[in-house]
Formats: sequence, C-alpha cells, structure tokens
Amino acid sequence: MFRTVTVGLDDSPGSRAAAEWAAREALLRGLPLKIVHVQEPTPRYAGRTPLLDPERYQRWAERLAHEAAAGIRLRHPGIEVITEQLTGTVADVLCEAAGYAELLVLGSRALGGLRGFMVGSVSLGIVARAERPVVLVRAEEQAADEHRRDPAGVPSAAPPFRPVVLGLDIDQPDDTLLEFAFDAAARREAALRAVHAWPEPSTSGHRFPGDAELHDTLARGQASLLGKVLRPWRQKFPDVEVIEASRCGSAPQVLANDSRDASLVVVGRRIRTGSFGAHIGHVTHAALHHITAPVAVVAHR
Repeated sequence: MFRTVTVGLDDSPGSRAAAEWAAREALLRGLPLKIVHVQEPTPRYAGRTPLLDPERYQRWAERLAHEAAAGIRLRHPGIEVITEQLTGTVADVLCEAAGYAELLVLGSRALGGLRGFMVGSVSLGIVARAERPVVLVRAEEQAADEHRRDPAGVPSAAPPFRPVVLGLDIDQPDDTLLEFAFDAAARREAALRAVHAWPEPSTSGHRFPGDAELHDTLARGQASLLGKVLRPWRQKFPDVEVIEASRCGSAPQVLANDSRDASLVVVGRRIRTGSFGAHIGHVTHAALHHITAPVAVVAHR
C-alpha cells in the first residue's frame, strides 16, 4: 500500500510546526509528505455571510496548502509534497486519512514551560480513534529542540538527536509499539530510553522492618522483567543504544521526568471497542498534556 507521512493543516502555529516536523520525519523515512486541509461544511445560514462565502473559503484553503507546500519544498530540497483538499468533519476525515498513512501528524497549542500541550477535543478524538500512529507537535517545536546542544551550548539541528523515550507496560508489551520506538531511534541514530514504572510496596508508608530489602527485591525483579522484554529487540536493532529505566512511582510522573531531554516520546493506546467507544489510557492522556517533546501515540491490539 502506498504510504505517506500525513499532516493535518490549518492556519494555526501548531499546525505549521506540525508540518515542519512531518517534513523532517518524511525525509527520515524516505516517504512523501501529504498535506491535508479539511473544509467543514458551511451551515446554510452562514452562506449569506461574505467572510464565510464557500468559494472565497475554497480559494483561501487552496492558497494555504499551496504556500505551505512551496515553503517545505524550499526548506527541504528533494522532498515530495502532495496536497489534498477534503470536505467533511475534521476528526472523521483525518481519521480516514490516517488509515492510508505511515503516521498522522497534528499540531497543538502549547502552554509554555514544562506544562506541555493544550490538546483540543478534535485532536484527542483522532488519537482515540485512529489505528495508525498519531504524533502531536506543540506550536513552539523547532528542529533544534530534537538535538543535543552544540559544544558551545547553542541550539542547533547539527548535533546528534536527543534520546527517543518509550513508555512501556511490561505486563502487556506490544510488538507494534516496540517496533515503532526502536525504528524511530534507529532512523535518528539516537539512544532509546525504555521507561517502565512500578508502584511502591503497600507497606512503604509504614516503615516496617525489612521495607528496604523488599523494595530492593522488587526493583531487581522489575528491572529483570524489563530487560527480558527488551532483549529480542536489542538483537533486532543491534546498533540502537538502549537505556533501561525501571522506576518506582506513578507512571505518568515517571514518564514525564524521563522525557525532559527527549527528541520524541512514544506511548501506546490499546484498541478497544465496546459500549463506551474508543478512548486513551491515563498514561497516554497525561503524556499528551504534560510532555513538551513531540508525542507519538501508537495504537495496538
């Protein structure tokens, strides 16, 4: 099947940052970049308003996509860029577009500092429904943010990539998630930090004799299990440096702490269907709101 890196485009700063990130990712993967702009149907009463005139809006949308594509071709020579204008509900159209893509990239407003993303309901809805990987990129994201500082401490896209961070549940590890994270690290020639969080022993708040020994035993056991999960992937990707991080604590907080120097954070979303519909887990939800690096959500069974 013909695959692309697909980005949803509007006129927001987050969308423009997402398009630039998607272009860099397309080059890493050797794939075309598809820019998709979705025009939602205009309500009947709005058709009388000049600012919402369908023909005028269509010309604006075409110019937006054309200018974005021209800028990307100029900044990234050699990249193949496709533009597509679609009509419908944004979430529905982009979910369908994701099905034909290697991954879908969306922009998000940032809250600043270490407070991460302001993720809208449309983006969350797409993340919860798409069965291909979806990457959220904050508005302030720059190419240099993905790389280590140069020897003079100046931000630059020339030094090596920062680590790719994988949030991993070792009780239910999934090959799709692991494959995506190892592949992303390999393409960036970056280290992969696999982060697993485990809860404190139930007695830890009571300071009983032997608590320290119990904690150490649990820590060694969890670290051993993490290593066992990662072992076949180390063999499959021998050139990827793997950093095993088995931490005691809250999973969202542990992942956020270990992601402060990440170029990309990879988390999973289990595909579930039922009376409550599609949804994302609490760790993934927290990552989308509190991690400032681009976050890739990989759906898996």
